[in-house]
Amino acid sequence: MSGRQRIAIVVGTRPEAVKLAPVVRELQRTRWAEPAVLTTGQHGTVVRNTLACFGLRAKAELDPFAGTGGPAAAGPVTELTAGLLSGLGSRLSAPDVRAVLVQGDTSSALAGAMAAFFAKIPVVHVEAGLRSGDARSPFPEEAHRRMIAELSDLHLAPTHAARRNLLAQGVAADRIVVTGNTVIDAVVAASRGPRHRAVPELRGLEQNSAPLVVVTAHRRENWGEPIRRVGRAVAALSRQYPDVTFVVAAHMNPAVRIAIEESLRGRPNVHLPGPIPYDAFARLLSRSVLAITDSGGIQEEAAAFGLPILVTRDNTERTEGIDSGLARLVGTDETEIVAAAEKEFAREGVLDAGKPNRPFPRPNPYGDGRAARRCAAACGWLLGLAPRPPDITGQETR
Repeated sequence: MSGRQRIAIVVGTRPEAVKLAPVVRELQRTRWAEPAVLTTGQHGTVVRNTLACFGLRAKAELDPFAGTGGPAAAGPVTELTAGLLSGLGSRLSAPDVRAVLVQGDTSSALAGAMAAFFAKIPVVHVEAGLRSGDARSPFPEEAHRRMIAELSDLHLAPTHAARRNLLAQGVAADRIVVTGNTVIDAVVAASRGPRHRAVPELRGLEQNSAPLVVVTAHRRENWGEPIRRVGRAVAALSRQYPDVTFVVAAHMNPAVRIAIEESLRGRPNVHLPGPIPYDAFARLLSRSVLAITDSGGIQEEAAAFGLPILVTRDNTERTEGIDSGLARLVGTDETEIVAAAEKEFAREGVLDAGKPNRPFPRPNPYGDGRAARRCAAACGWLLGLAPRPPDITGQETR
């Protein structure tokens, strides 16, 4: 690897693994980069499995939960962030690390940016510039992304709206490259690639022609009663639409999983498979008619397939989806969720006899599937090893 520059890629959660995997693959294809994936342990084994979907393995793995009893028992965000910062500080202080990539707004991303900053290593922020406008919602992600922006040397904005947010925060224009969102690269590749691992609980669904709705719930601000309300709304929809199949993709946290599943057990058209490998999840999204979710990543992933989304939050930093008509904010009120789903089913016509059970095509506001290539090129430009890539232009279609 002589002559190659080591770039550390910090990965803590499944969404980070998904969105950074295409960037790692593109860095591997360059003549100048030696990418080294460092997993923090925030989402444990599921990150290892997700990286494997893309043919990747971590160079090193940390355990921020040592002595705590695992992620579910690790305590508040302060304890998690302290453990992550301590572990990353020693790993990122190596003199041969030329840059550190972090993605999004997780505790791992913030700790990675802080550790790199303390070690005087340039920080590259993938998916920079998302803003909800409320520092406490989503919590703690909105505050995380604002702090990461203050520490970053290169801001890879997924959209022009994100670029405007960064400029409003005072980030210099020449430190921003608009790349598109790498999740579009990832979800399309995963949906078309070979199966990584079979999911017995989903056997037959991929060949089933019934309309499919994917449901997820995990945001910290929705823990407890809000997630229970989402579960009850899905239960009501499953009774109202017995010919529709609902797949509830569970979160790793058992308390979160129990809260949404308690109203759904025993429903014949509701599947509760637990956590789903990323490639299998991508294939489910690609053939669904609706997504009900509080996930930021799924708002983007669904857009790759023109899939309408009901966002069970009071606000979202993915405003492009709202503006395009792909996404609708519905909160966690049961009545609102049910009514919004009814409108989507009627608008799409997916339940009408003789019509294909797929949404109408829509423009994708999040990218063109070449974001990772731009991200890799931008890293080379930061290090003086490659020309600066041009910004993505306009509203790209899928």
